[in-house]
Amino acid sequence: MKLHGKTALITGAGRGIGRAIALAYAEEGAQLALAARTLPELEETAKGAQELGADTCIIQADVADQSQVEEMVRKTLDKYYTIDILVNNAGIHGPTGPLHENDVAGWIRTVEVNLIGVYLCCRSVIPVMVAQNRGKIVNLSGGVRRNASAYGASKIAVVSLTEILALELESSNVQVNALGPGSVHTRMWENTRDDAKAIGDRELYELGQRVTSGGGASIERAVELAVFLASDDSGKLSGRQISAVRDDFPNLPSRIPSILASNTYLLRRVEPQESSP
Repeated sequence: MKLHGKTALITGAGRGIGRAIALAYAEEGAQLALAARTLPELEETAKGAQELGADTCIIQADVADQSQVEEMVRKTLDKYYTIDILVNNAGIHGPTGPLHENDVAGWIRTVEVNLIGVYLCCRSVIPVMVAQNRGKIVNLSGGVRRNASAYGASKIAVVSLTEILALELESSNVQVNALGPGSVHTRMWENTRDDAKAIGDRELYELGQRVTSGGGASIERAVELAVFLASDDSGKLSGRQISAVRDDFPNLPSRIPSILASNTYLLRRVEPQESSP
């Protein structure tokens, strides 16, 4: 088992991709601290993980609230004494529609959950990982779409934050990567589809229809990537955004040294070389 004896803290673990990652980690031998805002959903995930043999604890928390995040980490450490893996999965889509028509509070709340939540969780967990000289952080990223400015801006910011954290942690044995799951059928996509229909965004509505009708990205593929990034298979790979849809991650291990020596899978702009006179 790839995660035997490891402790994983997973946010947004009550449903969707977070629940699927939790169950996969359970199958791979991890013990799980499962966090989300909705207690009944967490209990269902914990039950499924326990049936797979995992030890679990559940923590009701809002990742956008600093005191709740710090308490979440304390409870995890009280139970398991360590955190080897952090999966920052909690996220919301936020308002759908042109930026200038979006509800201001809803726009800000989206950034608070999707970006500030990642920051707060990393801020609390990184000292633990640095002290034990090991750790894997997996940040869920997302796509850029018209009429989804809060979601897109916050998720791209998560990728940039991932790169910056990797630079800050390059002297430690802590790796930070972003996981692009693709358009997986989740409740978020169902809500996005309905919102798109309400505002008359035909393109986004049709995409939502396709995703929620079986034509979306594979959740199994996203979960497989989440296991890869949390396990020793990903080695020293850090600061990269890996797509579950586009990238051949099962064959990445042999390429990791060359990837780290290049700008592959980076968001940062590659400056053109000046031509010789």
